[in-house]
Amino acid sequence: MFGLFNSPASDSSNPAPGKGGAVAAGTHAVLGTPLAAPPAEGQAEAQFGCGCFWGAEKGFWRLPGVITTAVGYAGGQLASPSYEQVCSGRSGHAEVVRVVWDTARISFADLLKLFWECHDPTQGNRQGNDRGSQYRSAIFVDDPTLLALAEASRQAYQEALDTAGAGRITTEIGSSRRFHVAEPYHQQYLAKPGSRPYCSAQPTGLTLGTYPGATYLLPASVWESYDWAIPHCVLRGDNAPIALV
Repeated sequence: MFGLFNSPASDSSNPAPGKGGAVAAGTHAVLGTPLAAPPAEGQAEAQFGCGCFWGAEKGFWRLPGVITTAVGYAGGQLASPSYEQVCSGRSGHAEVVRVVWDTARISFADLLKLFWECHDPTQGNRQGNDRGSQYRSAIFVDDPTLLALAEASRQAYQEALDTAGAGRITTEIGSSRRFHVAEPYHQQYLAKPGSRPYCSAQPTGLTLGTYPGATYLLPASVWESYDWAIPHCVLRGDNAPIALV
């Protein structure tokens, strides 16, 4: 289902008040790659819901080996949801980030590491100050092997949470979720001049270790760019992708 990249019902290039300007049509504002291109040979894709998609997208586009990212809506009932409909909670969609990556440079395990560590997956229908089903934690991927790896990573992170005396994971993991691209002003929002530096993610401070099937490709130095002990860590980092030494 991930090649079904729907345009939003209301796709005005005029920015919402206080939310930055429009992205160049179809082009990633930081990476310069097509937003809607399907994965080529040697690439894969998945969708991640980690609360407000502004900060979540920046976290993913900075990882070496990520080809492109786009924010949008998935997991709901409406055929072509708008931001206002999603925010109402009545469409059933989650705010998600679509990520396409080069499988030779970065693994799904690396992406899962960022996913679990960048937010609190135990908060249900909220993330920090953001409340509503649109902010729920979610992983949507169609490849059965990757789906199994996502499940294994959830079990491993739950064990870490249990050891720390934290709560139960509420993350929704599934496949065949149509991706509806969000309005242009949301795309790579935090990289745009005049953007409001907002991120409500509440990382637990716990890291994801090894688990069956996990093969990490990124070096440890990459993760030094994400210090989850610092409030709004993603906002403090550069917009540019992390350079490998």
